[in-house]
Amino acid sequence: MSATAQKTGISRQIRLPNSEAAKIALRSLKIRFWRSGITMAGIVLGIAFLAYVMVSGQLERTFQLQEGVPVDAGAQSHATQIWLIAISLLVSGVGITNAMLMSVTERYREIGTMKCLGALDWFVVKLFLFEAAFLGFAGSLLGAILGGLAAFLSAMTQHKSVLSVVSWSATLEVLVIAVAVGGVLSVVGAIYPARRAGKMPPADAMRTEM
Repeated sequence: MSATAQKTGISRQIRLPNSEAAKIALRSLKIRFWRSGITMAGIVLGIAFLAYVMVSGQLERTFQLQEGVPVDAGAQSHATQIWLIAISLLVSGVGITNAMLMSVTERYREIGTMKCLGALDWFVVKLFLFEAAFLGFAGSLLGAILGGLAAFLSAMTQHKSVLSVVSWSATLEVLVIAVAVGGVLSVVGAIYPARRAGKMPPADAMRTEM
């Protein structure tokens, strides 16, 4: 058997499917439940604020149209909201990156063991990206729901007829956008920690004392 054939055979043996990577990522999140919960809490807060501002803005525009008020009357307030959203998402992104870096640090020996057993660099990267995606989706979904409810409750204190005039399709679209933003932000924030884990030399990881 040629060297190329041997190399191809080994590559096929250690290349695990995405479903297996997803199972390992979910198991890791369950084992580190409280740390995962703290990370997800930051995502929930950031996306809840995003959803609250977006839904509130949509409801406000609806009432402005009903009352004949020019839609651009609150342009300055809208610009302020954009800055607040950007800062909130930036803080959430930094928090996700920091949490994933901590996860990589405390799992040096685990990563080293997997790589010594034949795990490819890309497989290790996928583990952390899957973890971030799961946390991002769950946290974003919960945050979008909480932010949307808070926006409706706030609007109902000023406009009793909010439920009869609201465009539910537009509101659902806004919430879907918020969830998508949170999911993408979580994965992007985990790229650097995941690449760091994937490039870690197995021998150095196994020698690390934690």
